[in-house]
Amino acid sequence: MSMRFGIVLTPRSGAEWAGAAKDAEQQGYRTILLPDTLNTPSPFPALAAAAAVTSTVRLRPNVLAAPLRTAAATIRETAALQLLSDGRFELGIGSGRPDAGSEAERLGMPWGSAAERRAQLADTIAAVRAAVDPVPLVVVAASGPRMLAAAAGFADRILLAAGPEVTEAELADLVRVVRDNTDRDIRFSHQLIGIGDRLPYWISTRLGRTADELRAAGAAGVLDADPAAAAEVLETRREKYGIDELIIPGELSAPFAPVLAHF
Repeated sequence: MSMRFGIVLTPRSGAEWAGAAKDAEQQGYRTILLPDTLNTPSPFPALAAAAAVTSTVRLRPNVLAAPLRTAAATIRETAALQLLSDGRFELGIGSGRPDAGSEAERLGMPWGSAAERRAQLADTIAAVRAAVDPVPLVVVAASGPRMLAAAAGFADRILLAAGPEVTEAELADLVRVVRDNTDRDIRFSHQLIGIGDRLPYWISTRLGRTADELRAAGAAGVLDADPAAAAEVLETRREKYGIDELIIPGELSAPFAPVLAHF
């Protein structure tokens, strides 16, 4: 299976969002992804708007926090997106970021223990699969060993949601946990952290990291700016680990463009 690429975008206005969605499709991205936080627009209506101005690109929240909605609400919104996108919606979902408890409180939703949230995630996915036609691809975000082992049982694809300094060896360990818990051929996604000397705002400013520091730490998410060198790394990971999707932060789309063109 060949490499595929998704881009994380956030709406700033209706017109800008429509243009960004059309541009992503024309540039060759396979999937448009949108965060699910209380600081960003709700992903379901935003992805519905993207569906209306595109025809081939797939649409995925990155990722829904299962505890922020009831299973019934997730079923209803997923069914609507499948209808409006002609089956191009993908259910990106997870048990919630460790710091998302305050968001659940603001929404009046319970925030259980890690084990309870893993069980809620599994129940929500099962409910969506039973009620939505066509059944969407389910992409589960996971990083810890318990979540990886659980996701191995019900995910179609797993987003390796590791931190910015995760190394190649650590990526291999995450994949191994999944492989040890299933005989299904699950594929994996990973997010680009930087390319050349370019990093996203949240890493360079909020976390105070530099590209040189991350490279020195062996960060697997920082790619060489040379398209051939970057492509070789990505192809090796695809063949060795089954990591066949790279997710690109929208603000890195320009420096990543030569790599995308290479494929």
